[in-house]
Amino acid sequence: MSVFEIVAILLAGIAAGTINTVVGSGTLITFPTLLAFGIPPVTANVSNTIGLVPGSVSGAIGYRRELAGQRSRVLRLSVASLLGGTAGAVLLLVLPADAFTAIVPVLIVLGLVLVVCQPRISAWVARRHEATGGMPYHGTWWVWPGVLTTGVYGGYFGAAQGVLLMAVLGTGVDESLQRLNGIKNILAAVVNAVAGLIFAIVADVDWWVVLIIGIGSVIGGQIGATVGRRLPPVGLRIAIVVVGTVALGVFLLS
Repeated sequence: MSVFEIVAILLAGIAAGTINTVVGSGTLITFPTLLAFGIPPVTANVSNTIGLVPGSVSGAIGYRRELAGQRSRVLRLSVASLLGGTAGAVLLLVLPADAFTAIVPVLIVLGLVLVVCQPRISAWVARRHEATGGMPYHGTWWVWPGVLTTGVYGGYFGAAQGVLLMAVLGTGVDESLQRLNGIKNILAAVVNAVAGLIFAIVADVDWWVVLIIGIGSVIGGQIGATVGRRLPPVGLRIAIVVVGTVALGVFLLS
């Protein structure tokens, strides 16, 4: 691996760590970079997933202030992410490449619609729960299965996982977007970690790529926590929509 390739992958890791912490979809930066340097797609995918785990943890630590008082909620949803990430990783190993990715554009569009409509949907959900004393602490009934489904997708590929998670959490949990973003970082870390563990055991991994992306994503995670925390709700929602739209374009043109 040349110095140029190392620097390029490191910078891609920093960018991915930053984007993942703020929104999600950092894979859209690292995955094409690895392909451009001739790394086989499956190897690139699994190596990228493992490499982004430290960045997810870094971003979660950066958002620890927003996670205060949400321990039981995070633990409950982490179970869904753990199961979903495991299922997604297994699907990547046993299914043909186009068997699952056919539904990716549909999921991204759905996520974007939910993010855009989140204020109205949340208000409607809140009104529905007024008669019973407010929205449940753990959110509406669809939050847990929604996180599970998003985990399956994240374990398989991961791009736009954050967009989908924010859509599910934003419409079903009565919290500010910043506090939900903190939860999103934890759940994404769980998905990447369990998928990465499975890939490390049974898949072909380029450990140099893992190391370089890992270093870059840790740096990016801290940058993303600083930037993301300063975004107002509208700004964060706009960032989610922009990144999600780019992700949709990449999938449709690839």
